[in-house]
Amino acid sequence: MSGELIKVGQLEIRYLVDGAETGGLGVFEMTVPAGAIVPPPHSHTDNEECVYVLEGLLRYSVDGVSRDLEPGDWMSTPRGSTHHFINKTDAAVRALVIMTPDIGPQYFHDVGAVVNAGGPPDRVRLAQVMAQYGLVPARPPAPANQPVEQFPG
Repeated sequence: MSGELIKVGQLEIRYLVDGAETGGLGVFEMTVPAGAIVPPPHSHTDNEECVYVLEGLLRYSVDGVSRDLEPGDWMSTPRGSTHHFINKTDAAVRALVIMTPDIGPQYFHDVGAVVNAGGPPDRVRLAQVMAQYGLVPARPPAPANQPVEQFPG
């Protein structure tokens, strides 16, 4: 499975190191298309993650702190921290993602089966797949009358 291109919606994932079988470190390359606002905010119950940008500009958020990452920049996500990313530019972003312990490429195949099924994704099924791998969707955002932190760009 290592090196295989996996599509989840418009995201592309290519595993370089599959650590899922051994419970070790995993590394994959991720391509985030222009304008993408994915994945939904979530946390990992059992995994730590690091994103290192190779090309483009990726807005990465961890526990409400957002940074615009350029090539050579990175940001880590501690276990249990809510995180997500967006590409607000008109060019694709390439990044390396390091995860320990690794959840493996099968997670992306399983999520892809839900997301790529056509029409709006089945949110219940998506949450089930996420839970199976220890991912927890974040709570819905605060009501509209609550202040929201604004980021430049």
